[in-house]
Amino acid sequence: MENNSQLPDIEDVADWFLSQGSLQHKKLQKLCYYAVAWHYALLDHPLCLRDTFQAWVHGPVSAVLFEKYKKYGWTRINSKECGVDFGESLEVLEFVWESYKDLSQFQLENLTHEEFPWENARGSYQEFEPASAIISIDDMKLYYRKLYEDSQND
Repeated sequence: MENNSQLPDIEDVADWFLSQGSLQHKKLQKLCYYAVAWHYALLDHPLCLRDTFQAWVHGPVSAVLFEKYKKYGWTRINSKECGVDFGESLEVLEFVWESYKDLSQFQLENLTHEEFPWENARGSYQEFEPASAIISIDDMKLYYRKLYEDSQND
């Protein structure tokens, strides 16, 4: 496991996705969520610092990224360079990008709503009721690891 002081930040993960092209804020949030979740599932340790996601109405949201990008509203965030070396984690980022890049922000939102980690964190909250419940890392790890294992058995 990597030393936490050497881990990139969630903002670096967002920059990596933005280095692939301009994105809407909601899509960026979901890509970062999937990167964190799949990283735990496949490599069993954190991808980055500040990797907490909350179960908001429109799916998983990093409060850190929300504060940084909320000013964009529905407009696209411009692409940017990412100078971080993700090492072995780069494969996970590339996997997430290839797996989800063709889905719209709304398709990604709907997908997360069908998945256990977000559903479990939402608990008894009503459909449009604001919530800041934390999505469990253990839920992410177990759910996406099972998805991976099931895909290997097909």
